Amino acid sequence: MTDDLAGLTEDELQERLDALKVEMRPAEQQLAELRGRRDLLLTERRRRERLDRREARASLRASMSSGDLPTIADLVASADEGDFADFVYSLKTGGEVVLGFPGARAATLAFTDGVRVVQAKDLKQAAELYAAGWELGSPGRPGVRIHFPGTRQEKLVDPQELFARYRSSP
Repeated sequence: MTDDLAGLTEDELQERLDALKVEMRPAEQQLAELRGRRDLLLTERRRRERLDRREARASLRASMSSGDLPTIADLVASADEGDFADFVYSLKTGGEVVLGFPGARAATLAFTDGVRVVQAKDLKQAAELYAAGWELGSPGRPGVRIHFPGTRQEKLVDPQELFARYRSSP
């Protein structure tokens, strides 16, 4: 085929290109129509996913406001053992967050006695520190350090505004 094309003049080559474009036009129109139908279905799927997420967050906020979910302070005060990874943490707005510093290998909670800071690595250690009178946070900076999943954005939040639920819960 390449030998056949090498012998064509510029005009003959252009004629073949023009003929091929005409031949392709119906297929391109059909492909454009199929892509439009696909995009319509994908838009509907995204709309439903957004609606499901919104309803899940609304349900979560309702559980928080009714007192069904413990705050992080309540969890630490009542826990005897367990791992921070056993729970999913949410702000009062319903947004999911992770305890501790972004990029850390494991979730931690900072406790202070007003001078020193200790990072509790599990609920047992956190409960022991809490029972000994230590407060959540660091000297002069009360609160729980959280970050948003998949980001390096972190902040300190009031322990009463951070809720926990078992990871297996919907």
